[in-house]
Amino acid sequence: MQRGFTLIELVVAIAIAALLVGAIATNYARLQQAMEYRSVVREVLAGMRTARNEAQRSGRPVSFVVDLEQRSYGVSDHGFGRFPDSVDVRVTVASTEAFQRGRSAIRFLPQGGATGGSVDILRASSGEGVRLRVDWLLGHIEQEPVVR
Repeated sequence: MQRGFTLIELVVAIAIAALLVGAIATNYARLQQAMEYRSVVREVLAGMRTARNEAQRSGRPVSFVVDLEQRSYGVSDHGFGRFPDSVDVRVTVASTEAFQRGRSAIRFLPQGGATGGSVDILRASSGEGVRLRVDWLLGHIEQEPVVR
């Protein structure tokens, strides 16, 4: 009796290993896109809340800015984050807050109100995502599902 593996057993083992590596690589890309999506939603929501709190604390208007051309977002006078390529973004703001070259803002006011608007963050692959909507009267920020 000989010990060891036959050529067929080795080929089958290598084929199974190749399938596993391929499956992991595909799932890794999806996992990374999902992590990027969740991260950008959290960061945009945190930025909006920061702008609202800072406006109330400082007694002056503070804007949350979205630049669609540069694919960036952030609180005025602070650093800006960037939208990853794995997400699509739509912005709806008051006409007074829509500026040139794809730059828009939602201005939070010291009394608690805002100019109102929404930022839609969508998964580029499926079109599903969330709308972060700012109420103009109270400045509340709500998160709701949205489909392209």
